[in-house]
Amino acid sequence: MTLSIPFDNSYARLPASLFTRQSPQPVTAPELLAFNRALAADLGITEGDNAEMGRVFGGNAVPAGADPLAQLYAGHQFGNWNPQLGDGRAVLLGEVVAGGNRYDIQLKGSGRTPYSRGGDGRAWLGPVLREFVVSEAMHALGVPTTRALAAVATGDTIWRDDGPLPGAVLTRVAASHIRVGTFQVLAARGMTAELQALYDHVVDRHYPDVTSPAGLLDAVIARQAELIPHWMSVGFIHGVMNTDNTAISGETIDYGPCAFMDEYHPNTVFSSIDRQGRYAFSNQPDIIVWNMAQLATALVPLMPDADDAVKEFTAAIHGMGPMLQANWLRRFAAKIGIAAPKSEDLELVTSLLTLMAHGQSDFTNTFRALSGKAAVDQFTDRDAFRAWETRWRKRLETEDDPVRVMDAANPAFIPRNHRIEEMIAAAQTGDMMPFERLMNVLSRPYDDQPENADLTRPPTENERVMATFCGT
Repeated sequence: MTLSIPFDNSYARLPASLFTRQSPQPVTAPELLAFNRALAADLGITEGDNAEMGRVFGGNAVPAGADPLAQLYAGHQFGNWNPQLGDGRAVLLGEVVAGGNRYDIQLKGSGRTPYSRGGDGRAWLGPVLREFVVSEAMHALGVPTTRALAAVATGDTIWRDDGPLPGAVLTRVAASHIRVGTFQVLAARGMTAELQALYDHVVDRHYPDVTSPAGLLDAVIARQAELIPHWMSVGFIHGVMNTDNTAISGETIDYGPCAFMDEYHPNTVFSSIDRQGRYAFSNQPDIIVWNMAQLATALVPLMPDADDAVKEFTAAIHGMGPMLQANWLRRFAAKIGIAAPKSEDLELVTSLLTLMAHGQSDFTNTFRALSGKAAVDQFTDRDAFRAWETRWRKRLETEDDPVRVMDAANPAFIPRNHRIEEMIAAAQTGDMMPFERLMNVLSRPYDDQPENADLTRPPTENERVMATFCGT
């Protein structure tokens, strides 16, 4: 059977200033390492043999119907404006329509583009497999996210600071790759006609009920105000929440120095480049508000009166904080068995988190244990926990089936950093079994899997991963 992708491209019909047409650059010896058959079936993609899929998803063959291009965008990186970024190591092959929705098919690590800014445009195996595992784990956790379709080893050597590494290409699927920074670059350059065309495209593609730029801002705010509390409820830290890494669709995008917390602390940072803690776990709600303010600024040129737009947009941004707080409380209240929280439940949740921070409790295991009988074992101050537990159980007396609520909100399995590092190390020797095991276990994160209980264990002191890296 021959690989067939039913392309129906729309971004390529936007003004040419938004992208550069560019084919992926061939690699030496493409070898298919992983292919997401379930996702392919959902997208209407007909599978080919491994050799053909290695060539296509490695960048050596452009499939029929594709219209490959590298997208232009700009962005604020750690709060600093960069006037031109773009796909420096990625090529959008095209789009498919499935289930009434449109999806991008993008190769990441596919070679240099005009936006590479001195980089080699390539990716090495570790970050490719990390994004494959983590993005699919996020999907299984129910978090809106880009997906991973294929991973290909290239047979080429990639040089990074720590020496020679095996090259790889990831095929990423997204509702779109349009970012806050895509709007920013056009607004900054005064390209109002192109900005209007992008706005029309986004409304048609993602928000068909929107009738104005103000409505688009409100819609994107609503999705982001839902997304970030969802991240936090599973202990996820994005690590690099720049405006060029904030998707207009409301999906999680760009799994660079991301990580899931083991022991809980609100100021946790893993990203090696986040030296000031800008994107620490607890800062993520404030950062997304800041990012939405940058989107609002970029949309002002589309409004009939700039002064009125600033007033309206400012009110929308100020209203985002309460939305985030309400969604955060709903997510975290569910984690302690409360389906419809009241305002006073905030103190119950935050007092538990304070106990967890003081006792260096494992985030995932502590919440999962609440629906059993061993939660006290997660705390160094057992008496303090028992005092909290008394108040908590009194509160649950008015709740229907709190265990069911907790089990649906508290995963047993997350992609722990040390397990990902073990998987990458094994893959570098040609052993893909740890990768395949993680993919299987993490596809059912809310299920008790006693045979895989070792994957719930926090890292030992020697296994701790203290920093994560962009790497690609």
